[in-house]
Amino acid sequence: MSTPAVEIANAFTPLGRSDQGGRPDAMQLQYQEGYVYVGHLFSGGFSVVDARNPRDMTTVGFHAAPPDTWNIHLQAADDLLLVIHAKDLWKEFSAEQNYYQGSVGTRLAGTRRTWSAGVAMFDISNPAEPRQISFLDVDGVGVHRLWYTGGRWAYASVLAEGFTDYVFRVIDLKDPAKPRWAGEWWLPGMNSARGESPTWDTGRWRYALHHAIIDGDTAYASWRDGGLTLLDIRDREAPELISHRNWSPPFGGGTHPAVPLPARELLLVADEATADNLQDGLKHVWVFTIADPTNPISIATLPTPAEQDYARKGGHFGPHNLHENRPGSFVSDTLIFATYQNAGVRSFDISDPYRPKPVGALLPGPPAKLMDPRPGRPCVIQTADVHVRPDGVLFCTDYNAGLLSAQYDG
Repeated sequence: MSTPAVEIANAFTPLGRSDQGGRPDAMQLQYQEGYVYVGHLFSGGFSVVDARNPRDMTTVGFHAAPPDTWNIHLQAADDLLLVIHAKDLWKEFSAEQNYYQGSVGTRLAGTRRTWSAGVAMFDISNPAEPRQISFLDVDGVGVHRLWYTGGRWAYASVLAEGFTDYVFRVIDLKDPAKPRWAGEWWLPGMNSARGESPTWDTGRWRYALHHAIIDGDTAYASWRDGGLTLLDIRDREAPELISHRNWSPPFGGGTHPAVPLPARELLLVADEATADNLQDGLKHVWVFTIADPTNPISIATLPTPAEQDYARKGGHFGPHNLHENRPGSFVSDTLIFATYQNAGVRSFDISDPYRPKPVGALLPGPPAKLMDPRPGRPCVIQTADVHVRPDGVLFCTDYNAGLLSAQYDG
């Protein structure tokens, strides 16, 4: 495999690229035992890539989703692979901003179900050949994203009947062959089945859990335009609110991942850029102090990439995801990796959390072709997810350009 073409490689050495068996529409990735599991944004399913040699990655399997169903997000740990099932919402909202504005559950209420909704559990003790062992159903649109790092408990954003949009739920995996839903929590106003009414402008803002990252007994949950909550989950059957912060408005919303750095009492929170050409405003990765969990305070933002006029490059410019410091990966509370969509992958030094510094950039070249079927999409890089191994080998995905590997040299 030839070395992939890149526009910028500052502190990174490109290693290889995979088109994932001819399906290069890559969303979330999970690295486990030398294999990468990739959820597809448009192809309907997930792929398994043998990445034991990052310079020569080989696709060893594709697992198709049921009709009209997304498998865009997944989690791997303890020989288990959890794969989300939800309605393919790009088919419903081909105009992208219609997906990001307003309550999805409200707009789809009463729709005849033609899709699979829930979480599929796979045995990956043979990592190249996932074998489904159970399925946890949802009576609604489905599941968006998960958090699972092993053990009994997993965590999901779930859009069930009776809710305006995705909310927080806990999954009990005491017996992975018989999973069950445990506790749940939502922002007041989201449970329409109980007669609650939103207090926000539902035509403009979308209050929906993207996902929560768990550290100990705290869930750091990101609610798109609904901001950030810290939840006490000591009782997995009954989560409780610790604190809620929302900076949208005046900022543009889209709160996406919240990555805790517990040893330093810090939290990184990225707001996703969700519109072309900064139509939803410039988004940031915020640095919070959580020394007092009841009062999270933003103290800085990561520097915005500026080598090119990314705002006019086309597509989305701004944060999407962060390397999430998963157990077994590269774990640091000073070196941060973030994806910036048409600006690629960036690394930052936050040794001084009040003055973060950029220390690396990996900007892939444009995709060979567009997998995105939506009309009028530009042929530019849209780097989506990033995972870094303990040895500094990085994997990142793109909606159209597949899976890229690189060595971090910083």
